[in-house]
Amino acid sequence: QVQVVESGGGLVQPGGSLRLSCAVSGVISNIRRMAWYRQAPGKQRESVAIIDSGGSTIYADAVKGRFTISRDNAKNTIYLQMNSLKAEDTAVYYCNVRTLWDDWGQGTQVTVSA
Repeated sequence: QVQVVESGGGLVQPGGSLRLSCAVSGVISNIRRMAWYRQAPGKQRESVAIIDSGGSTIYADAVKGRFTISRDNAKNTIYLQMNSLKAEDTAVYYCNVRTLWDDWGQGTQVTVSA
């Protein structure tokens, strides 16, 4: 039904940048909000950035000032621009789509290492 596909992950040095993309396709109705989550090995999945239907955004304290979530409604796509990356940002990043329920992508690996 609904497909959620993340892309853009990879290996980057500390201080570097990456831009993640999340493309949504299939049967979609009334997206309330979209979000980026991440999960590091041995840790719980945590919310990184949220954007609602009105464009309001919420960021985790750990990424404020460094990450920016944005939306292209025409393409049913959201992005996560990640700047000044730190080793602590290493995780699998997941896209979350909320309508009346949650849909998730498969995740994309981000590794920050010197």
